[in-house]
Order: sequence, then C-alpha cells, then structure tokens
Amino acid sequence: MTYSIIGSGNVGTALARQFARNGIPVGIANTRGSESLAALAAELGGHVTAMALQDALQADTILLAIPFLAHTAIGATAPDWTGKTIVDAMNTYGVPPEALAGKASSDVVAAAFPGANVVKTLNQLPAKLLAMDPSENGGRRAMFVAGNDESASAAIVQLVGSLGFAPILLGKVTEVGALLERGGPLVLQNLVKLNP
Repeated sequence: MTYSIIGSGNVGTALARQFARNGIPVGIANTRGSESLAALAAELGGHVTAMALQDALQADTILLAIPFLAHTAIGATAPDWTGKTIVDAMNTYGVPPEALAGKASSDVVAAAFPGANVVKTLNQLPAKLLAMDPSENGGRRAMFVAGNDESASAAIVQLVGSLGFAPILLGKVTEVGALLERGGPLVLQNLVKLNP
C-alpha cells in the first residue's frame, strides 16, 4: 500500500509529521512543485518524500489536505480513479452551502473522483493538535472514520491506528456524514480514548 498527501499547508504538514513519527513512508505534493517541499522532506527524514503532483496521484491511498474547493482540479487530472482510496481530510469552512447542493462534502468529493472509494477522516482536529503525538493522559486521541466502502474504511481505520490515533468507525458517510461536516458535533473535538 502506498500513500501520498496532497497539500502542504497546516493540515498536510501535520499529517506528514504523523507519518514520519510512525515510520510510515508517504509522498507529499502540492501545486507549487516538489522543490517547495524539499526542506520539509529533509526535516522529516527518509519516510516523507517530496513529489511532483502527478507522481503523488499514483499512490494507492491519497490524502486530500487542501482547501475544499481545490479538490475538483485534482479530481479532473484523471477520468477514472477506480482502485484508489481518497481520504477526505478537508473541511468546508468558508464554502457556501450552495456549493454542496445539500450533499455531504464527501459525496461531493466522490463525484469529483469517479470510481474511487472516499473515506472521511483526519479532519476533526485543529492542525496544531493533529501534528502532536496522539498519546494523551493514558489514552490516544480519537479519530472518527466514515466511508461507504467497508474494505476501504477498514484499511483507513488501520492506517489511522498506525498513525497513533484511536480510530472509531462511525459507519457509512451516507448515514453519518453530517457528524463530520462543518459545524458537526465531532469536528474540532479533542476526545481521548483511554487505554484498557
């Protein structure tokens, strides 16, 4: 399984730090080119590789850590995303409701990536907390996961656990998507699952 992060802002950088902390290889890309990521990759060591955007889009699992409306341009780079898992780590702050047309944001993302399995997670914490070691007070920070494909969701639950979080599978986006949307009750909550 190969992973890449699209976006190198606060959230993308926080995710890259978690991959590096846990020794999981990941590529990171943005629209400015791999040269703009060289310093970050050097800082985080051999597990994080700065990549060209087109190379990063070849990964099996692609984490979107970009402003929400930018996902359509990424999706338009290929006509078919079958076999890929897209992790929607974005939030819709500042996005007008009409841009979602009454749909869950992950359903909007799925429409831009035809054939892909879209899983919503890693969007619930502020970037500063997302970058920190998830261990806290005898437990691990909870990270909620929702996706319509059971196999893809299970794989992302495993990834989230490998990144050090306590993954909690909520179910299908079509059933629980509003919990993880802008203004949803699980967004920006620093919840800790205690170790048994």
